[in-house]
Amino acid sequence: MNKRARIGAIAAICLAVGFRSSHPRVLALARTHAQASSAVQSTVQKGAPVTTRATGTFEVKLVPQSDDKAATGAPDKTSAQAEPLPLGRMTIDKQFHGGLEATAKGQMLTAGPDANGSAAYVAIERITGTLHGRTGSFILQHSGTLTRGAQQQSVTVVPDSGTGQLAGIAGKMTGTIDAGKHSYDFEYTLPATP
Repeated sequence: MNKRARIGAIAAICLAVGFRSSHPRVLALARTHAQASSAVQSTVQKGAPVTTRATGTFEVKLVPQSDDKAATGAPDKTSAQAEPLPLGRMTIDKQFHGGLEATAKGQMLTAGPDANGSAAYVAIERITGTLHGRTGSFILQHSGTLTRGAQQQSVTVVPDSGTGQLAGIAGKMTGTIDAGKHSYDFEYTLPATP
């Protein structure tokens, strides 16, 4: 609909509703515009992605990697720093169960002093499997900070990382640990299936 037609339709609706016009032409124009808008809106809604939630449990295995100077941030012999800030690198191996039946492989970098309850991590992991019946893979990006025990975490799908039936996926995941058991809540959108 061009700009002039939209303005005319909006004016007609305003006149019909705002001034409670009973003029037949104004009312007919308002009804026609309302029907056209409804048809356009339902077309957009049918093709729009819908937010869905997958929940379940997962097991995780973290394996520390090489402890060389480059990986740990250890000072060389000329450094005046008495004790280095601990840096770590780990591989990630996960098994997801529930709405997401998948495996994950990835890498994690960590940093932080152990004594005061502050730390940070970043990670990238590729998830491969089935999400509510759709098969493919996607990548999750993690960023987490622990500030004297207070946790902030973000785990999001890397844009355009979905493959197979998961192409176009977007979303975020949260994880919890209760009595040593890991669980996830994954809120995501996918394009409608063709």
